Amino acid sequence: MAPQYAPSLRSRLAPTLLLIQVVFIVIFSLYFEIDIQKKERDGNAFNSLYPEFQDVNVMVILGFGFLSTFLVRYGFSSSGFNLLVAAISVQWALILNGLESLYYRGKIKINLRSLVYAEMCTVPALISLGTVLGKTNPVHLIFIVLIEVSGFVLNEWLLHFIVKMQPMKSIMLLHIHGSFFGLVLTWILHRKGSEKKQFEKEKLSRNSGLFSMLGTMFLWMFWPSFNSILVDNYPHGRKFVAVCSTYLSLAVSVATAASVSVMTSPKGKLNLVQIQSSILAGGVAVGVAMPVVYRPYDAMTIGFLAAVLSTLGYKYLKSHMALVFHCHDTCSILSTHALPGLLGWLAQFLVLKDFDDHTMNDNRYQEHRY
Repeated sequence: MAPQYAPSLRSRLAPTLLLIQVVFIVIFSLYFEIDIQKKERDGNAFNSLYPEFQDVNVMVILGFGFLSTFLVRYGFSSSGFNLLVAAISVQWALILNGLESLYYRGKIKINLRSLVYAEMCTVPALISLGTVLGKTNPVHLIFIVLIEVSGFVLNEWLLHFIVKMQPMKSIMLLHIHGSFFGLVLTWILHRKGSEKKQFEKEKLSRNSGLFSMLGTMFLWMFWPSFNSILVDNYPHGRKFVAVCSTYLSLAVSVATAASVSVMTSPKGKLNLVQIQSSILAGGVAVGVAMPVVYRPYDAMTIGFLAAVLSTLGYKYLKSHMALVFHCHDTCSILSTHALPGLLGWLAQFLVLKDFDDHTMNDNRYQEHRY
């Protein structure tokens, strides 16, 4: 017999969704308009940005959606909940990101770049979703995503206007924000006994693992677009450097995660679940450190360290977090996003001086040349 939702969920989910969606429609009808600039009419801006927008869209919907399907009894619902969370959070992020424009101009204009910013703001919510996988229902998730997206946009605004941090640096902290928000959330929702035994719903299977690996592959392939889409192409070629750096870092992560997994295995075998959680670590770390990464070995070193940190974190930290801090991290978000994100944030300070010296030398060379 198919599982049935509790009466409270049946009576609350539909009214909640309909109410939120009607409110969003009213807000969009009053304050939003589509921004059609001259360049977009000519097709230049559309043709240059739309492919990257599609890459990010694939990551958000397919990548994170399939990534959470590894649980046997939660595969269909996790991918569906991921789409629900993404749909709600994108609309909410568009509203929050447009408040400044609404204050100064009286209207919020939508273009491809604003849609990309909104999708980037949904990623922290999708990351946090992995920590509470199997512990929440859709009604919980709706309110969680509204709170988290609001907090992330507020945090990005404070970093930009008070700390004077560049938008690229502040938005790419989404990995750290989403993972630690999820860890606090799973600590609040802690269930007694989860640190001592595995719940019946946490069982894995080959089919569910295959779909989850498919999501990891989607994320791995499109991560260069994710890291480079907000990079300003000045000086010329900077965006291409971001794409190459991300790809190199991801490639190093795969080889490093596989080797560390074999070394830490009692039988000397590959642990595909462990590798799956770690091969994206290089993309996370180099994305946070992207403003100061411009040489191949910088990206490769960051990818190597991130993979080692992530693989060892999955091996040893997950059980200790549940036992000591009562944080039952279902998808190992701590090792996949939090630790590599902190590593990338630390790398900014270590590479920043070299980056400034390199920029000064380039400027002197250009002055001498011309």
